[in-house]
Amino acid sequence: MRILLTFSLVILAVSSLAARETNPAVIPPDSEIPGEGPVRRYGWFTNLWKSKRTAWAKEVEAKQGALVFLGDSITQGWGDTLKGAFGKTRVANRGISGDTTRGMLYRMPGDVLALKPSGVVLLMGTNDLEEGATPEVIAGNLKLIIAGLKASNKEMPIILCNVFPSHESKRRSAEQIKKINSLYAAAVKNDPQVVLIDTWAMFANEKGNARKAEFDDLLHPDKVGYKMWANTLRPVLETHDLIEVPRDDFKPEPGFELLFNGKDLTGWGYRKKKTLEKTESFDGRKLSSENRYLAKHGRLIVTTPPEGRAFTQLWTQQEFGTDFTLKLEFRANANADSGVFIRRPQLQCRDYLVAGPYQELKSYKPGDWNEIVVEVKGRTAHCTCNGEVLEEAFELPASGPIGLEGDRGQMEYRRIRIQRK
Repeated sequence: MRILLTFSLVILAVSSLAARETNPAVIPPDSEIPGEGPVRRYGWFTNLWKSKRTAWAKEVEAKQGALVFLGDSITQGWGDTLKGAFGKTRVANRGISGDTTRGMLYRMPGDVLALKPSGVVLLMGTNDLEEGATPEVIAGNLKLIIAGLKASNKEMPIILCNVFPSHESKRRSAEQIKKINSLYAAAVKNDPQVVLIDTWAMFANEKGNARKAEFDDLLHPDKVGYKMWANTLRPVLETHDLIEVPRDDFKPEPGFELLFNGKDLTGWGYRKKKTLEKTESFDGRKLSSENRYLAKHGRLIVTTPPEGRAFTQLWTQQEFGTDFTLKLEFRANANADSGVFIRRPQLQCRDYLVAGPYQELKSYKPGDWNEIVVEVKGRTAHCTCNGEVLEEAFELPASGPIGLEGDRGQMEYRRIRIQRK
């Protein structure tokens, strides 16, 4: 009861900061800042805080309803417009180089909530480590930030990025960062308002540190790194209508029929896992019964499960016993894990270069659309991704449905079509 009361008092303090803050250019004493852990006060940092927050205070009206990015130097380094990564979307970059989670917690009301954002993307925690904060303290501040955002708008999507890898030479060891990310995942588990994206796995090398190829200084992403970050954010932002979605006017080739109409889940449903007996049809519905599968923007989206991982399988109502060619395109966000079932056996369909198993693919495009082609002849299938062989002779039963699986992260499928032979 005492813990709950303390938490409530802190949230009340955060929510009242916007009304009480009269000078955003000044960092107040610790006694006036909620949360725990370090607040930076170096000369360069206080000057940057002053210049950034003074300028932002003049933009509140113009940035109403923006997609807000809250963070530190990694976010700030993306530029005011995020270098156009999300087209004409109104964005507000609220990153301050060197800031800590406690600093962000303090300035959130004025810099974020005052904009009544359409959504918020969070990346934070790395600077706290340099100042000696424990992962538990960092995660505690993250919880308060999430609670403050949710209290302001119970419908607003919150996108939480895992802390990027760095290096122990930067006083940011792989073990510490992995611990923070584990605590972050626990903090938002089963929270449908928060989408957690594994932006650690996509950048980490075999030792859990940043790669020079994307992080020249082992702390900040370079041009390639920012592009990778944008690519893994884009599917989630599009799903939540936070950025513009390109129109897809695709029409199947002659002889092919669509298995997914792009509008709803007609023709798809659930089956018993062992017997594949049909149990539920989603004809005419855009959403599956437990919200795992969504038909939107011409895509069959396997949404990010709020519980972290969730194994569910969606199947065609039809079964296929003759030879056929199956074509589809998929897009996986960071470390996403799914699968395509062919008459029953599962062909792994994932963020291959991170999650495997086909990590040597040369033409796979991370965070972008990739095409799988399955040529079924008799009881074997020849499977390719962007023309590269995944399985030379994939063994199949004589007949069965086509299926998709949800496991981890967000996956999208489109242009699912079949040509019967």
